[in-house]
Amino acid sequence: MRANEKLAIVGRQVALVPYEKEHVPRYHEWMKSPYLQEMTGSEPLSIDEEYAMQQTWRTDDDKCTFIVLSKDAGSAACNVHDTSRMIGDVNIYLNNADNPHEAELEVMIAEETHAGKGIATEVLRLMMGYAVSDIGVDDFVVRIKEYNSASIHIFENKLGFVETERAPVFKEVTLRRKVDDELKASLAEWTGHAARIEFAK
Repeated sequence: MRANEKLAIVGRQVALVPYEKEHVPRYHEWMKSPYLQEMTGSEPLSIDEEYAMQQTWRTDDDKCTFIVLSKDAGSAACNVHDTSRMIGDVNIYLNNADNPHEAELEVMIAEETHAGKGIATEVLRLMMGYAVSDIGVDDFVVRIKEYNSASIHIFENKLGFVETERAPVFKEVTLRRKVDDELKASLAEWTGHAARIEFAK
């Protein structure tokens, strides 16, 4: 999605930046992990296929991604072009023909040293805030492996999602959160600290 190609969102622990060609080699290394493939429902790609996929993230109107960079929590400054700080990504898919304003959320914290520190929660809150304010999303849905208890906990207890469906065949849980006045107020509180800056190359 071209809407975010010149935008970086800087939070307390992370910065969200557009997915650029420079990010592909490290992303490709992450996705060699069988565990990450299983958690994200992804198939392994060649490096050339990964570069081609990066271009579809840039040009397709029905999906949006940010690369997640780590930053020092005590510092307002963040080098949004420092690829060595890559720790994951966050995505939305606008693929519901019955409701074009519904977004399916995905988050991946690929670097294990950054897990369990509240980073995924902040990343999701920043992405949800962007999706509501800039894209007009009015409903969020997530589909999570039923044994991924840490992710389910974040969505239910940190973001207010409610389980709506289980698919035993796929071992998946579906959770949803409608965008209402309560969520908008929470997003304003959760993301009020964040800075939006131009991502200029």
